[in-house]
Amino acid sequence: MADDTDPADEPDTAADVGHDLEAERTTAPMSEFSSRELGIGFVIVLIGVAIAFGIPLIAVAP
Repeated sequence: MADDTDPADEPDTAADVGHDLEAERTTAPMSEFSSRELGIGFVIVLIGVAIAFGIPLIAVAP
């Protein structure tokens, strides 16, 4: 009878799939970004604010 709790010869946790294990770990707030990416993000924020506040204002207007 096989024991399912025995560890495999090569552990495959999928934690290392697609990642460079030698690279230093970074998170999004620490990542550098260009002024172009900042501008794109600002435009997206403006569109989101216009949608979030514009649609209710239009719906309420007589």
